[in-house]
Amino acid sequence: VMVWLRRCTHYLFIVVVAVNSTLLTINAGDYIFYTDWAWTSFTVFSISQTLMLAVGATYYLTFTGVPGTATYYGLIMTVYTWVAKGAWFALGYPYDFIVTPIWLPSAMLLDLAYWATKRNKHSLILFSGVLVGMSLPLFNMVNLITVADPLETAFKYPRPTLPPYMTPIEPQVGKFYNSPVALGAGAGAVLSVTFTALGCKLNTWTYRWMAA
Repeated sequence: VMVWLRRCTHYLFIVVVAVNSTLLTINAGDYIFYTDWAWTSFTVFSISQTLMLAVGATYYLTFTGVPGTATYYGLIMTVYTWVAKGAWFALGYPYDFIVTPIWLPSAMLLDLAYWATKRNKHSLILFSGVLVGMSLPLFNMVNLITVADPLETAFKYPRPTLPPYMTPIEPQVGKFYNSPVALGAGAGAVLSVTFTALGCKLNTWTYRWMAA
């Protein structure tokens, strides 16, 4: 009974984490909507996506112990996001402007690090944390570059959920403009190690809670 209960609890947690990961990052691809703050948003959103992917994928991966699980988790998040982004399309936004954050390549790197280090948890934390943190902003920028004429589109289709009082009066061009990818990757490489460790800890805590 305990094994069955433990597994059910794990699967429930995985669904909750995956859904909440997606909800928290659902608009994280829409940096360009914040026209004056686009690169600042890109950097902040890159870190938030790294957090949700690293924690959830590591938790799921260390639970199953099977390399490939992190990629599967990333796929779940991506599909959820595609569905949610369909709402933008339904609102009349052009299809090529619906930016979906790219999690899959980073999740694959996480799996690869776990497999290459023969499922060593400490190597997983260190190597995958750095790999996910550095790669995610890069893949997301490639994703953003594919958007057709983003600035014109952003002005043509203003973000309906952004209240007027939140629109900056003065453009913040110089703030993170120089290299948002480098800034996001640099911060991500450091922070993701902690995020990955948290995913491992969540797994340990769940087992302890279920065994009590």
